[in-house]
Amino acid sequence: MTTLVVCLDRTDDVGRRTGLQSPIVGWEAVRALVTDIGLADPEDSGVNTLLETLRVAQDLRDDDEEAVVAVVSGDRESMVSADRAVARQLDGLIAEYDPDSAIVVLDSAEDERLVPIVESRVQVDSVDRVVVRQARDIESTYYLMKQFLADEELRQTVLVPLGLTLLVFPFLAMRIGAAEGAAAITTVIGLFLLYKGFNVDEIVTGLAHQIRESLYSGQVSVVTYVVAAGLTFVGLFVGALGVSSLGETQGVVVPAVRFAYDSIPWLAVAALTASAGRLLDEVIGEEPIRSSFLNLPFIVVAVGLVIRGFAAYFLQQQGVIGAVGIPAIELGVLTIEQFRLEAGQRLALYVVTAIVVSLVGARVASYFGGAEDGGEPAVPNGGTGTGTEPDSEVTDGGPSPAPVPTPAPDAIPDGEDDHETEHEPHSDTETDADSGADTDSETDGNADTSDT
Repeated sequence: MTTLVVCLDRTDDVGRRTGLQSPIVGWEAVRALVTDIGLADPEDSGVNTLLETLRVAQDLRDDDEEAVVAVVSGDRESMVSADRAVARQLDGLIAEYDPDSAIVVLDSAEDERLVPIVESRVQVDSVDRVVVRQARDIESTYYLMKQFLADEELRQTVLVPLGLTLLVFPFLAMRIGAAEGAAAITTVIGLFLLYKGFNVDEIVTGLAHQIRESLYSGQVSVVTYVVAAGLTFVGLFVGALGVSSLGETQGVVVPAVRFAYDSIPWLAVAALTASAGRLLDEVIGEEPIRSSFLNLPFIVVAVGLVIRGFAAYFLQQQGVIGAVGIPAIELGVLTIEQFRLEAGQRLALYVVTAIVVSLVGARVASYFGGAEDGGEPAVPNGGTGTGTEPDSEVTDGGPSPAPVPTPAPDAIPDGEDDHETEHEPHSDTETDADSGADTDSETDGNADTSDT
């Protein structure tokens, strides 16, 4: 009966530390591997795993059983490739030694995931997981504390809040009571953990860097952002005043709608101011204006109108605000009598106006944004600007003269046709030298024919 005692290493720690390629088979080979890994990293638990593999094989040999010791490793590319590498190595070992059963030795939950691969190929009698016992004496504790204190980031994250807590809690316990002090300290610790968990420090650092770069580069948006922040606070204050004027109201829906109704004009103006500053930065810059910056002010106005319209509809339905009265209008012979806008009509007017504003914004953004993007209209009939027209006839010395077509030899039977073609413009003015012209033209025609 042959038993395969296999040590599993999914992440190829053996190959990474020793440079050897698995599988490693044989008592002497595995014992030499223990020495190599121990010298490379004495704190590695893999040394204990290999020693446990040798111990199990020795126990089987003491019981007169044939044992084959092997170390099987994966690779570091991916978990799938590591599992497939282990499967290939196991298939080779089983084909060569034909074991009746196997004993698996491992030291981590990661390596334990390879057990089903072994079970699918050979019967597994036992799974031996090695757990290394650590020393708990004062010396090891001192060593761990020394390593902990050597990490500056960890020290600031843990020791500083703990020290502040120990300093502040006695003062709070004497001033406001132990329970209140503990609650306050717990709240501060919770806020600190959220601060670190959401990386607020990195966000604040990046925001400060952006503000500093904007100030140094002289961007207009810095001023408009400050103005927008001030208008935002004004809008919040106006909304709070509107809510306070309601008096005693049941629920929170009506106060919330009233707050939105009163504050949305100021908030929309604040957003318009910020977007205008950003648009000015784009205009001042050398790069073309993007369509999104041109369309943003119109979108802000449209959204503000929609929110204002729905808020007015709900408040008018509840009787908080009244209907809008439109006075009489006279335009020559056209007279519009006075009327009032009810809640539904008011909402429809706001919504339609918002849609029109958004459409105008899209049209403006597509028109001006396309012109600023550097696009040139296509020129028909092979004109320039498309990138696909033929090569230009313009050279460094100016436009080249138009080419004179050369007639084919067979198209000119004799010199008479050539004479008529070349000297036809002179027939109206030079009537007194027809015979001489004919003689000269015949000579020229014969020469042209010979040249051709």
